[in-house]
Amino acid sequence: MASITFALDKELKTRLSKFVWVVWSELVKQELLKRQELLNKFNSSEEKELIRWSVELGRKAKKDSFKKLLSKLPEKRKEELLNSMSPEKREEYK
Repeated sequence: MASITFALDKELKTRLSKFVWVVWSELVKQELLKRQELLNKFNSSEEKELIRWSVELGRKAKKDSFKKLLSKLPEKRKEELLNSMSPEKREEYK
């Protein structure tokens, strides 16, 4: 098994030494395992799909909100905003 050594300043070492019943190496090992599991979960295909879905949902909500706001604007202001967009985007909001 591999070994990792940490350098601690005196203040932290003093604070940790007050907890003599704690097996610090085991505590650190458990935390590292938890972090590894979390990283594996973040990199899983399910998590990536959830991120993709949430971004897509956010974009759709933004588009719907913008369409709703456009419908409430006077026609002149609406045309000004649409003319400032690219032709592809403009078609989406007409």
